[in-house]
Amino acid sequence: MTSPISTHKHHDILVVTSNNPPVNALGAAVRQGLVAAIEQAEGDASVKAVVIRCEGQTFFAGADITEFGKPPVMPWLPEVVDRIENCSKPVVAAIHGTALGGGLEIALGCHYRVAVSSARFGVPEVKLGLLPGAGGTQRLPRVAGVPKALEMVTGGGMIGAKEASDLGLIDRLIEGDLQQHAVAYAEEVKDIRPLPKSSERDDKLAEARANPGLFDDFRKANARKFRGFEAPEANIKAVEAALAKPYAQRVLDERNLFMGLMAGSQARAQQYFFFAERKASKIEGIPDDTRPRDITNVGVIGAGTMGGGISMNFLSAGIPVTIVEMAQDALDRGTGTMRKNYEATAAKGRMTPEQVEQAMGALTPTLDFAALADCDLIIEAVFETMEIKQEIFTKLDAIAKPGAILASNTSYLNVDEIAASTSRPQDVVGLHFFSPANIMKLLEVVRGAKTAPDVLVTAMALAKKIKKVAVVAGVCHGFIGNRMLMPRQVEATKLLLEGATPDQIDRVHVEFGMPMGPFQMADLAGVDIGWHRDVNRIENIRDALAAEGRWGQKKNAGFYDYDDKRRPSPSARVQEIIDDFRTKEGVEKREISDQEIVERTLYTMVNEGAKILEEGMAQRASDIDVVWIYGYGWPVYRGGPMFWADTEGLDKIVAGLKNQEARMGSDFSFSQLLLDKAGAGEKFTR
Repeated sequence: MTSPISTHKHHDILVVTSNNPPVNALGAAVRQGLVAAIEQAEGDASVKAVVIRCEGQTFFAGADITEFGKPPVMPWLPEVVDRIENCSKPVVAAIHGTALGGGLEIALGCHYRVAVSSARFGVPEVKLGLLPGAGGTQRLPRVAGVPKALEMVTGGGMIGAKEASDLGLIDRLIEGDLQQHAVAYAEEVKDIRPLPKSSERDDKLAEARANPGLFDDFRKANARKFRGFEAPEANIKAVEAALAKPYAQRVLDERNLFMGLMAGSQARAQQYFFFAERKASKIEGIPDDTRPRDITNVGVIGAGTMGGGISMNFLSAGIPVTIVEMAQDALDRGTGTMRKNYEATAAKGRMTPEQVEQAMGALTPTLDFAALADCDLIIEAVFETMEIKQEIFTKLDAIAKPGAILASNTSYLNVDEIAASTSRPQDVVGLHFFSPANIMKLLEVVRGAKTAPDVLVTAMALAKKIKKVAVVAGVCHGFIGNRMLMPRQVEATKLLLEGATPDQIDRVHVEFGMPMGPFQMADLAGVDIGWHRDVNRIENIRDALAAEGRWGQKKNAGFYDYDDKRRPSPSARVQEIIDDFRTKEGVEKREISDQEIVERTLYTMVNEGAKILEEGMAQRASDIDVVWIYGYGWPVYRGGPMFWADTEGLDKIVAGLKNQEARMGSDFSFSQLLLDKAGAGEKFTR
């Protein structure tokens, strides 16, 4: 096979080029080629310096993660980086696109780094449950400083070339032809000795040693963000070693920490999710040559929380939006909220004032339904009532131009029934955005029985354009995410009557890794959501709370009492309501274990997920995991509910459910798919 690494001489400079599309991943052939190129430079007396560059859109953008879990092929990346750094002739990294993970480690192994102004840098390994294991935790703090290195290795985000230059990570910013200027820079430095080695620098470590509380302060400041994750702490320990130990020992510490993470369940879960997210965009059962429809302008019906948030997604992507409301005050309130949200983003430095005005300038607010006539896509975001949605779609059918896509933002309702109120059900699709719609990454694309293939393809392509992660769902009550939420809520409420408290149930979920438990979530969303509004009709605990005005955080009272800073505390009144219902229902109070809560609320979710797969309402188990991680905050280090079930063992899930089956009663029924897979020793995910 032809090596992805080639070399050519420009006078006395050896130019080493990687051409390994699409992202110049550091696979075995690339690693072998880089070592061979350095050996070539060492063995050629006419070569005075080396430039390492990449073809295509990017510098080395990371390790080849398809090699994870396979027998290692030499040389390992740490050996490659060390070989580059120990070259007796100056090596210059010429960076464009992104230098990520192993790519940044290669750059740090070079003696000098030059980059175009659009280049970006990062070590995202923490997002895969790992640390940069080729000296990244050792060289980065020496070059960029310990505070920035800690931020980068534990957060996994990227920095731009200007910031990298200010930090000293880049020696020169290049304008114009990168290779030409990199070669010229190599000419400038080819005779400078000693060669600057990142691994030997100590000036920025000395600054950190002068602040002995640096690491503890960093841990405390990020404790909430890092809760439950193993990789951030391992990254911190590796950087700590850089300050305290000789190079040989600190590199060994980094390697041991890396291997410990690699062998752990969290890294497997996070790497699984990396592929699951990418797989979600693939649509089963449509022709490969299906082309998306052109979407140049969008209409949104409803300027409330959802309608405004949905509109912002398209405006931020440069797509004009016409937003329609029934009353002027509602329209003004909605557009005013959108502007406030944009201005708050600008105040944080994430947008410029000009970008705010550009986005708002692409918005056309109106009370005229007919203004939607020329829109390519129209999204309805009104009350979750079938009659209202059908009425709107009947109107749209008469107004929208031929070929326009008509979408409902419904979170539960039957998209096929909505589509049946039009003469063009092939143009109707569900687009279930999650609140707040301008922030949450998940989008459930609901595929109706008659939804045309090109409508589905358009929806998925558009999701990518507005920076959403889209998952295809079938038509069923609640689709994927909310359907799985329902059995959890049912069992959590039953557990209250049987003796658990809201605080205990929520604590179990938070300790599991969820951002909040079922009752904390209810208080945040609003206990009154979906309430029938009849204060005399008290059929369950939630009705009783809502009738007393305990609507959640917005009223400083829900399942919990809240102080003026919205800090929760257990409520004596809520316990009275629970006790009253227990007496009425004739339920005997008993001790509820944490394990029972897990089995009744989380195992039932797995069972419902299996039913969703059985019925073909999700394309694959990994799609369910994507929905729950991006839509509901399932801890990514557990890989999603279906991957977690596989990790636990499906036989264990079934045994736990059978143990609780009598207590769950007629509301519960087993998924045959779950039973079959557990019996055969199979898994939902691979």
